[in-house]
Amino acid sequence: MAAGQKLLSFLFFQLILVLLVFDHSNAQELKLGYYHKTCPNAESIIWKTTYGVISRAPTLAAPLLRMHFHDCFVRGCDASLLLNSTKTNQAEKDAIPNQSLRGFNVIDAVKSAVEEACPGVVSCADILALVARDAVSMIHGPYWEVPLGRRDGRVSILNEVFAELPAPFANITQLKQMFAAKGLNLKDLAVLSGGHTIGTSHCLGFTNRLYNFTGKGDTDPSLDPNYIVKLKQKCKPGDVTTLVEMDPGSFKTFDESYFTLVAKRRGLFQSDAALLDDPETRAYVIRQASTHGSTFAKDFAESMVKMGKAGVLTGKQGEIRKHCALVN
Repeated sequence: MAAGQKLLSFLFFQLILVLLVFDHSNAQELKLGYYHKTCPNAESIIWKTTYGVISRAPTLAAPLLRMHFHDCFVRGCDASLLLNSTKTNQAEKDAIPNQSLRGFNVIDAVKSAVEEACPGVVSCADILALVARDAVSMIHGPYWEVPLGRRDGRVSILNEVFAELPAPFANITQLKQMFAAKGLNLKDLAVLSGGHTIGTSHCLGFTNRLYNFTGKGDTDPSLDPNYIVKLKQKCKPGDVTTLVEMDPGSFKTFDESYFTLVAKRRGLFQSDAALLDDPETRAYVIRQASTHGSTFAKDFAESMVKMGKAGVLTGKQGEIRKHCALVN
């Protein structure tokens, strides 16, 4: 009997190992220089097209970074975010958190330029990853090498966005679970939240903290009262159009000032404030705030590479779309 139990335990352990290897095998197939032989100028074409946009409209860097993030957190980095809804299916793109995204036309322009050089070779998923990297580096952010070889998914479901994409209202427990589901740890959570150093948000993303936090017409006690006064001047109840800088004063520049704001309880979202509710994420925030972001650029680059491997399709999985908004 004991021998039988040992055998069962051993087989179960082997099964877990196989599942773990299988789960991470796709990410291991991504590699640097993936298009070296099939489309040698792909990365330079993507950089040049992206630069043509960011040099004229630097505020597009934030939504392009956000687009990659939103894509990777739902179904993995498979460009499912880019697919249009059809008569029979509502796609991720039309979910409320994605309706404020901008820059789809940039991705289309990049795809067109790449298709002209190498038809049917470079995936939309890889384009999203490269454009995000290029856009960030063009506004004084870090540069990182992007492993490539992602394939494009054929499925995009609106309701999956609410289950998998971290919301601005999320608490630290929810954030931990959602990041862990993508193979990301607490450090990655703190680091990638630093992406809020660039960009803007509609008032709708945080006005509950100003006017009705617990349903009693109150404010969020974790938000600096003096900052609440300033935010109320910009956002009145029910305002759905006004845009507010996430990192006031430097929202166009990728820097470490986000962490200084969060440390002072001036993070715009509940998810920003939540970083102070866990010892590890809090320590990271305080360390970056007190050292002028001594390791932030390096850490951000590493966490972006890690996130970019989440749930990828490789090999013969998925497809290489001809148009990013449509399955072939």
